[in-house]
Amino acid sequence: MIEQSRLFEAGPDPFGRIWKVQFRWLQTGISIRHADTVDVKFFVTPEGGETEEKVIALPHPDLLEMCEEHGRKLSDPLCMRIAAAHLRHMIETSEDMDKTLVTLSRDEIFQYDDQLHGAVSAGRR
Repeated sequence: MIEQSRLFEAGPDPFGRIWKVQFRWLQTGISIRHADTVDVKFFVTPEGGETEEKVIALPHPDLLEMCEEHGRKLSDPLCMRIAAAHLRHMIETSEDMDKTLVTLSRDEIFQYDDQLHGAVSAGRR
């Protein structure tokens, strides 16, 4: 579980490295690339490596659906925590690490929200 989503370590990756992760910004994707998303940008640095940027895009309609279904308010901290959870997954599995921009699916948003809030109920969707 990610307690801190602004500055944390993730890993090990498949090569045994620990990564330093730093939150940079959160903004609506419509303002920068005409997408209905909330974009969360991080800088990630592997042990002994160079810093890379990763942007996790959270589709706004899917966030609204998840918040309505789970009775939550859509907030910056919630978006940061969901994006950080996915980035941690990316680092640990090396999945999509070749990409700078990764857009989450509806199911991934619901899955990470369940992980963050300890509520697993696949039958409700």
